[in-house]
Amino acid sequence: MANINLLPWREERRKWRNQEYYKALGLVLILACFVIYIVHDYFSSAVDEQLQRNAYVQEEMKVLDAKIEEIKKLRETREQLIERMELIQALQGNRPVIVRMFDELAKSVPDDLFFTSLSIKGQTVVVKGKAKANARVAALMRNFDSSQWFTDPELVSVRSVSEDVKEFEVRMQRVNPNQPEEEL
Repeated sequence: MANINLLPWREERRKWRNQEYYKALGLVLILACFVIYIVHDYFSSAVDEQLQRNAYVQEEMKVLDAKIEEIKKLRETREQLIERMELIQALQGNRPVIVRMFDELAKSVPDDLFFTSLSIKGQTVVVKGKAKANARVAALMRNFDSSQWFTDPELVSVRSVSEDVKEFEVRMQRVNPNQPEEEL
């Protein structure tokens, strides 16, 4: 006799295939989640490392900016010190010249004439004073003109304050006869 299988084998087979499909789908889903987690973790740690490197670079930049500011301040201080040293050297070098100029001013003053103010700006010397007569002012101008230390004396003003007193202002250029013309 022939064996006839009357059991619903197709339904069981379909059920078994569905179970295998869902198992495979679940396994793929778990594997996909695991891969996504691994990739996310990798990129997250890479981003964290980069953020740490950026923070380190930022901190180092702040340190370097502070050092740059300090260097700028030091350079400014250095420039100021160099300017002061040059000024002091110029004053030290001009000390005998200034003494000689004042000596020449004192020698140029005739009797009955005195200075009330003296100002020096660059090479220009302005002398203000009082004299008893215009002849004294003229003698002062001749003395300045004959001096080696002064050139181009110019009488700016003379006015009579009282009968015996005349106020005057003289402007001239100071020169150093010991210094060559190019350095003036």
